[in-house]
Amino acid sequence: MKTTHLALLVGLFLGAVLAFGSFGTFVLVALCGFAGWAVGLCMEGRVDVRSLLDGRKK
Repeated sequence: MKTTHLALLVGLFLGAVLAFGSFGTFVLVALCGFAGWAVGLCMEGRVDVRSLLDGRKK
């Protein structure tokens, strides 16, 4: 399993654990899943965060 997929699953699981409820819960789980996916991309080296942050300073 790729790191990205594992991070996505962890984000979805944490989002589900944090909130049980309505549409707001659905949005929270989706945001946590997206955050997990983004962290996984950074960990795999597919997204270079340093270049994104350095681009803002210029």
